[in-house]
Amino acid sequence: MFLSLSGGPFLVWTLAVQLVLCGVYATDNTSRCTLHHKSDSQQKALHRLEPLTNKNFTVEEKNGEESYTYVFQVCGDAGGVPGAGVIQTNNKESGKKPTVIGMYNSTQAFGGSDWVMLMYENGDSYDAHCSGEKRKAIIMISCNRNTDVGQLQVVLEDRDKDKECFYLIELDSSAVCPALDSKMSPGSILLMIGFCLLAVYLVGGFLYQRLIVGAKGMEQFPNYAFWVEVGNLTADGCDFVCRSQNREESPAYRPMATEPVEEQPEERDDHLLPM
Repeated sequence: MFLSLSGGPFLVWTLAVQLVLCGVYATDNTSRCTLHHKSDSQQKALHRLEPLTNKNFTVEEKNGEESYTYVFQVCGDAGGVPGAGVIQTNNKESGKKPTVIGMYNSTQAFGGSDWVMLMYENGDSYDAHCSGEKRKAIIMISCNRNTDVGQLQVVLEDRDKDKECFYLIELDSSAVCPALDSKMSPGSILLMIGFCLLAVYLVGGFLYQRLIVGAKGMEQFPNYAFWVEVGNLTADGCDFVCRSQNREESPAYRPMATEPVEEQPEERDDHLLPM
């Protein structure tokens, strides 16, 4: 009985861990690429392209009467062709099998601060060029913060030589852009923290006063009595400091009458003098 009770939670936890691990590895689609020489730098460069996986990038190129469609995918089957990272289709020969330019099971990856370069090798062999060697694609993915994924471009096909021929392809994406450093000063960060705390205080206090205490009107404001008293004291302090006029009159001060004093008739005291 004890084993059955303890085994249940153990199995549940084991299954949960396996599901989490499966989810983590399922999202690492770049692991489908096979690197020629595994290294930490190439693994990191390849992992930066994770947001671009499971997507076909297509472009049509015209050269005179010739018209070709190129399809590129990061560590995936381009155009549904198994193992192909880049394919080329002749638009005038719709029924013809696509030409594989590079395989993602033969990959090299290099990265800089704002770019990643992929190399897919072991494509289909040339017929009359490059001594019949296998095709190779070089895909240059550059940083562009203004777009998630730009338009695929086939820059050139360098096949006018005996060896080391290649297709050069470019793509812009924000996925390879370096993280932006925060330009906020410590004072700005403190202000933001202060505003957040003030907002939490006001909203939380308002809800507490209204829902728990049952306050109405201005009493819903948190610590209303305290803040009213603070406001009155602040106003009194400002009045005391900033105003120069005395609030109480001096006892020795006697205001001057503003109304004109009537002239009293002159009293003559001649009658007091002895005759």
